Amino acid sequence: MAGFLLRRLLNYLVLIVVATSLAYMLAASALNPRSNYEGRNPPIPQAVIDARLTELNLNDRTPLFERYLTWAGDVVHGDFGKTVAGGSVGQDLGRRAGVTLRLITIGLILGSVTGVFVGAYAAVKQYGVFDRLSTGASFVVLAVPTVVLANILIITGVWFNELVGAQVFLVSGEATPGLRGGFPTQVVDRVQHLILPTLSLSLGLIAVYSRYQRNMMLDVLGADFIRTAMAKGLRRRTALTRHALRTALIPAVTYFAFTFGSLLVGTTFTEKIFGWHGMGEQLVNSISTNDVNTVAAISCFAAFAVLAASLASDVLHAVLDPRVRVG
Repeated sequence: MAGFLLRRLLNYLVLIVVATSLAYMLAASALNPRSNYEGRNPPIPQAVIDARLTELNLNDRTPLFERYLTWAGDVVHGDFGKTVAGGSVGQDLGRRAGVTLRLITIGLILGSVTGVFVGAYAAVKQYGVFDRLSTGASFVVLAVPTVVLANILIITGVWFNELVGAQVFLVSGEATPGLRGGFPTQVVDRVQHLILPTLSLSLGLIAVYSRYQRNMMLDVLGADFIRTAMAKGLRRRTALTRHALRTALIPAVTYFAFTFGSLLVGTTFTEKIFGWHGMGEQLVNSISTNDVNTVAAISCFAAFAVLAASLASDVLHAVLDPRVRVG
């Protein structure tokens, strides 16, 4: 298994380099940092603009490949360059990465685990009340865009707060500014801010995973190895959980990395709507300000995150399927 994971890790490292390099090339070609300094009154001399852009490694009059080599050399040493405002890209994204990862990780775990169990139970109770209700609810959630779903949750949260006469759901920001109190108070406040954004991400995952897992579970329920296990004396519940669910989980685990990538996209809108200052919000801001280095750094982070999810998917696949470990 160690050899299998080592080969996969080497492949992922190559993919990270390729994806990050292409992202930088695309951002440096499409964005125009020079426009941030043009059209001002009084006008800024071109020599001053060129000197500033050269200092930031954003001068479009420098060959693209030369700018890329400079940027890549700095990245190897842990320096992602400077923003268009002159600040450190690494320091800013270091704080924002924690915000985004906290939101994505909780949403991914909640959405995938809940979706798997909903889908598996719906398959076992095929055509029953739970199966029909979960199917209908999944289709409704999948038909609603993330932006609309987030706003529906905000309206629902505000309505519930007014109904109970207390601030149960907090709809803006990561925490209440200037909140006083000990550690328990701080934790409760962050959880109240976290509930609605997490739901906006996880509900879609629950819908997807439940449909996916239901179909996979139905494929194995009538398999020979399930009937054999029950014929040997295993209770139906044990056979379903130990053999059927484990086998049906393999395709869902493979799908894990792709859902992580889709969450990185979904969290961009979620952060903007709920006022979370994470990497998704910064990506939108950096594109509007032609901040090439920040866009490239976020793309590099996204590549690392997706490929880390792929590696975790491979590990889970190897745990569930002994043939992978042998191979």
